[in-house]
Amino acid sequence: MRKAGSNASARSDGDIRLRLKWLMFARVLFTTLLLGSTVVLQLGVSSSPLAPGLLVLYGLIAVIFFLSFLYTLALNRVRKVLRFAYVQIGLDTIIVSLFIYVTGNFTSIFSFLYLVVIIYSSLLLYRKGSMIISFLCSTQYALMVLAEYNGILKPFVFEESIGANGVDLIQVIYKILITILGCFAVAFLSSLLAEQARRSRKELWAMEDQVRRVEKMAAVGEMAAGLAHEIKNPLASMTGSIQILRDGVDLDPDHTRLMHIVLREADRLSSLVNNFLLFARPPAGKLELISLDKTINETVELFEKDGSCRGRILVRKELAQGLFVEMDLVQLRQVMWNLLLNAAEAINGNGTIGIKLYPSKGRQACFEITDDGCGMSQDIIQSIFDPFYTTKQNGTGLGLSIVHSIVEAYDSRLDVRSKQGVGTTFSFWFKRIDPPT
Repeated sequence: MRKAGSNASARSDGDIRLRLKWLMFARVLFTTLLLGSTVVLQLGVSSSPLAPGLLVLYGLIAVIFFLSFLYTLALNRVRKVLRFAYVQIGLDTIIVSLFIYVTGNFTSIFSFLYLVVIIYSSLLLYRKGSMIISFLCSTQYALMVLAEYNGILKPFVFEESIGANGVDLIQVIYKILITILGCFAVAFLSSLLAEQARRSRKELWAMEDQVRRVEKMAAVGEMAAGLAHEIKNPLASMTGSIQILRDGVDLDPDHTRLMHIVLREADRLSSLVNNFLLFARPPAGKLELISLDKTINETVELFEKDGSCRGRILVRKELAQGLFVEMDLVQLRQVMWNLLLNAAEAINGNGTIGIKLYPSKGRQACFEITDDGCGMSQDIIQSIFDPFYTTKQNGTGLGLSIVHSIVEAYDSRLDVRSKQGVGTTFSFWFKRIDPPT
């Protein structure tokens, strides 16, 4: 089961840091191979190793190595790693523009390097970031070429060639437009692939979290189920004995009151043991074909009449029709009821609970419950499915644990997203079944 938001943010930061390390290594490698080979090539045709263009190339190489050194020192110290990535890639666009300027500007064959920057920006910054980088690349290239055409900028040219001021304006505009179109097309396509890869990564993280939690709870459940059985039998004997004593002996009011307290607490303990057994070993349910929208409507109708909801909480529903699952109806209603009750208890005073049901990919149906309550911190989210963990004054800490056990029994998945002061969303994925014909 995935606890979205619990450690996804930390994983995302770690993933960006790892990609930045590879980017810094690739940048140094690029400097060594591409710029170094360009310098060697031009030394073979230049009359002087101190030609202005070569001096700029030397400077670019030195700047890239120096920046890479600074990036390496700062990587593990910066907190806002995404902003750090924007800074690095933004500077890369300037370095590429300088390299294009040195190698001919309008006639440079290295304008494709903009596309390289855009591609790796999509891997780090995704669609929004790659579009921003595309805009930076396009703007810089257009300004350089137009400045050259108007005689404002004179690029370094190692060999005689026709610059932008030696061709028609139509050709200049055409090349600028083609470059801009190429930048944004590459940004869109590469970010599309990067988004798909990110979704796949998140799903993989979710599966890893689910496996770890199942293993943990299976070990706890097996150990505790036997203990719960051992508690239940003597507890029943004690309760029966006290009832016999109460009914067969004349007691004064104080003793009668004490008997009631013992029986009340024994019933509470028995209920707790039964719930824990339900968490540890959910009973095999009777599978039947269930219409989700019908079951949700029935459960919500009962919930709206419950004291935890009536008069203070507005329930809003958006339910897709014709979605069916195969589950035990009682267990499904228990899952829905526990999630609704948890949402209601998270709301202080009046509030709203939103319920959504919609088809999802992979022949699944998603049932979401969203509240506008107090929300949860990431530390709490990591523990809410652990047995006996509760933040409520009178809670047992077994409601969500039971939900988790039932969900796992049907090979389903439960996600949690929460933000303190905003609210919480529980998302429950079912395996869809074809509707009856």
